[in-house]
Amino acid sequence: MTDDDSPVPDPEAVLASATERLEAAELSLADNEELLHAVSELRPLYESERSYFVLGNYDREPIRRLNLVVDRLNRRSGVYAFRMVDVRGEWDNGIQKFCLLADLVTHVVGVAERDPSGFLVEQGVLAGTEEYFEKTYVLKREYPDEDRPYGWMEDGVFDLLESDGRLYQWETEDELVEAAERIP
Repeated sequence: MTDDDSPVPDPEAVLASATERLEAAELSLADNEELLHAVSELRPLYESERSYFVLGNYDREPIRRLNLVVDRLNRRSGVYAFRMVDVRGEWDNGIQKFCLLADLVTHVVGVAERDPSGFLVEQGVLAGTEEYFEKTYVLKREYPDEDRPYGWMEDGVFDLLESDGRLYQWETEDELVEAAERIP
């Protein structure tokens, strides 16, 4: 691994960040125990050189493509890719879950499709948090017959990622696979 590659998150730093978030959230003891149990199931994160938190739409057709991206990334050596729903537990606050998982991984990958994109709120958090934004890549579906398939907020995030070389466009599933393979 070179110095330019994303390092495996430091477990002590991750635990400190998670502890800060938990303390700020004022979770009950039962909530804390459930959260710690769910995170303990993510052992592959700590055993892998790279980890990918894959976001997107969970509707029938889009989730199939989301799973395709997870599968392609998991075919790499030393990699663990997963979706938010892969972390079990009854989470009352999805943003806390998202932030904790984003803290743990080396890469965040969004699979964007038009309304609903499946992760509009998360895009705002990603763009507004430097540490998350720096490790974010988006696979954006193109719709050649439509002028503006995405909203202004999404377009703004896409522009920022494109200027950093972390936006990959696709139309077909074959192109989605190719785009996923270009993510470091």
